[in-house]
Amino acid sequence: MKVLLCSRNLILRNILATFFLTLPVLILSAQPLRVGIAGLSHDHVNGIMHQYKNGEVIIAGIAEADDNLVQRFKKTYQLPDSLFYKTITDMLSHIKPDAVLAYNAIADHLSVVEACAPKGISVMVEKPLATTVEQTDRMAALVKQYHIKLLTNYETTWYGSLQQAYKMVQDNAIGNIRKIIFHTGHQGPKEIGCSADFLQWLTDPVKNGGGALTDFGCYGANIMTWLMGGKAPIAVTCITRHIKPDIYPKVDDDATIMLEYPDATGIIEASWNWPYGMKEMEVFGQKSSLHEVNGNVLEKRDNASYYLIDYKQDIYRNNLIYLHDVLNGTLKPDNDLSSLENNLIVVKILDAARRSAKEGKRVTL
Repeated sequence: MKVLLCSRNLILRNILATFFLTLPVLILSAQPLRVGIAGLSHDHVNGIMHQYKNGEVIIAGIAEADDNLVQRFKKTYQLPDSLFYKTITDMLSHIKPDAVLAYNAIADHLSVVEACAPKGISVMVEKPLATTVEQTDRMAALVKQYHIKLLTNYETTWYGSLQQAYKMVQDNAIGNIRKIIFHTGHQGPKEIGCSADFLQWLTDPVKNGGGALTDFGCYGANIMTWLMGGKAPIAVTCITRHIKPDIYPKVDDDATIMLEYPDATGIIEASWNWPYGMKEMEVFGQKSSLHEVNGNVLEKRDNASYYLIDYKQDIYRNNLIYLHDVLNGTLKPDNDLSSLENNLIVVKILDAARRSAKEGKRVTL
């Protein structure tokens, strides 16, 4: 009886010792990321601000030169003066964040990476990664030289329906992919009430790299590359339209992009002229098809029968949780939706689409 009691006490002591030894690690892993913010002109920045107010992230500093923007965000989110810096260089001379999140014009993403990389600070930008292949070449070189992570954030990455569709494709539930069609866009950024600061560069052909082609074409290019196993298409053909030149005089507001693969085709319908907002995907395989209606609804069709796919979302639900695990080494972003490898191809696709639309011909990669 004494031997049994001693064994129980020993087991209890070991359990308690293990608990208290691992407790600091558990507490540490539960700590939210400390991030720097580069720019406030992208309306997606409101998402990180809500996460900050909810205690999901610590904002260590904000780099923004526009004083009107600074004052608006101070008032809206009750942000202290001490958080703000005029430039990212000044911000990084005062703080050492876990990562920097970029919410500025797409053409300015490169300057963020150039400031962060030599300091060993990883970066996550809003989609797409860059406006030109030359910019991505420079970014990739900096990533390799300074061993940082460079990630791209898309809203669709965190859709449970999209993740389930990918799993079913990987499990050969519909057979080999033959065609994927993307319907992405909304009524137009001005029509849905985007801020003036956002519109100023979103409708600029240099700062954004195009209109709807860039803004919504990147979603299809990103997901198509992922579903095709990280392969680039062999050719790209694109037609752009200028349906509302009075509202968007400098950029396209509608684009249809066709991606050619040896055994499959991708069609990206990106527009600022839809009657309502949508990010929808249809995947056609040899045996059956999938229809991602929105971020939560996925349907499967076999012949004439439709099935609503019931699934449990056990993957990352937002970019902060994902970023945390990438930074601590729990997750390697090899060819996933946010990875550098995938998004280098995305920019090549968008660049080829712009050239195709301008020159009126098929562009090979």
